[in-house]
Amino acid sequence: MAEGRMTDTGQAEQAGGLSVVATATDGIRVLTLAGEIDHHTGDRLRHALDVTDAARPRIVIDMSRVTFMDSSGINILINAYQAVTDAGGWLRLAAPTDSVHRVLQLVGVDDVIACRPTLHEALTP
Repeated sequence: MAEGRMTDTGQAEQAGGLSVVATATDGIRVLTLAGEIDHHTGDRLRHALDVTDAARPRIVIDMSRVTFMDSSGINILINAYQAVTDAGGWLRLAAPTDSVHRVLQLVGVDDVIACRPTLHEALTP
């Protein structure tokens, strides 16, 4: 992997079982999640994925520490994918846990949103 600059934006936040840490690597926003994505915690992720003011956003969501995701999380990811794509950018998922990856496969999200086995691969074009 080419060595890139990683910038911590200092946005580590916790909300009812979900932490979201936002950093940047070579102009790509990296959201590192830990915990559960559900109806109670989804707003934290939705807020972190807001691309209202971004031109051509590039976002990678590191899901290696997500232990659970329900339909609320699926809806957030699909809405974010649509917003990012409409803005001319892209969204990729990195290293989902086995249980989360099964959910993504069952509903076909992995056919729509690029899902890479590692963070490194998600950051690589």
